[in-house]
Amino acid sequence: MPLLHFHVYEGRSEDEIRTLLDAAHEAMLEVFKVPRGDRYQLVSEHRKSHMIAEDTGLSIPRTDKFVLVQMFTRPRGDGKNAAFYRRLTETLEEKCGILPSDVMISVVENADAHWSFGHGRAQFLTGEL
Repeated sequence: MPLLHFHVYEGRSEDEIRTLLDAAHEAMLEVFKVPRGDRYQLVSEHRKSHMIAEDTGLSIPRTDKFVLVQMFTRPRGDGKNAAFYRRLTETLEEKCGILPSDVMISVVENADAHWSFGHGRAQFLTGEL
């Protein structure tokens, strides 16, 4: 945990997707210090007509490599979130050739009671995690 959901345009290869996911996990390990096996990632591919990602008037150029990342997580604090934004964009540029202008990140915070990792139990509340 956190759960990362990546929204990308159709057309990336399996290797490109795997590199994207591995790079994002590397950034998560570095910034949030989560255990290596704490990895939950989804990828949704969209036709260009099904995903619009403009720049909110900030003059941010977008290309076909655009990635929208939704992160569902317990509260991490503004400083940690900002550090993750920076590290994720750096890592995606280094490993995947994705420009920082092509990375948009949205954080959805939730509480411990909002997570069950299996067996119908809320492991954060039961003390298992």
